[in-house]
Amino acid sequence: MTQLSSATYNELKAAGLKVTIARRAVLDALIESPGHLTAEDLLEIVTKTYPEIHISTIYRTLDTLESTRVVDHVHLGHGRAVYHLASNSHQHLVCEHCGLVLQVPDETIDAFASAIDRDYGFALRRNHFAVIGTCRSCRATDNDSDNRSSS
Repeated sequence: MTQLSSATYNELKAAGLKVTIARRAVLDALIESPGHLTAEDLLEIVTKTYPEIHISTIYRTLDTLESTRVVDHVHLGHGRAVYHLASNSHQHLVCEHCGLVLQVPDETIDAFASAIDRDYGFALRRNHFAVIGTCRSCRATDNDSDNRSSS
């Protein structure tokens, strides 16, 4: 067991929860994943080892893990919510053209979050949303198209 998984399981125990087979399977999948996973991705991974686990169990498990702040979910645009460990806190930038997802440190939007709090008295739930825009590559492609059109 890795140090990360030990700490994660200890968080569950500290919250008074048992480390059930479903919770362990979901957490292991999230720990081993290099990226974000949907509930359906998790089902596909988990059922390779535990075919008796159903999608409803995955959703219930994710809800429990999120309520104990072990797991976070984020909406990366119009698609399904994706999940990652809360200990891996970061922000998301999503290109609306190519779908690129960039993970950036929380500090990247600290000033923005502080300004929202100061000016509007509103505390952002930062890890729940993605900032949607256009990536450098798509902007360059758009600029190239614009330059060719005006020639």
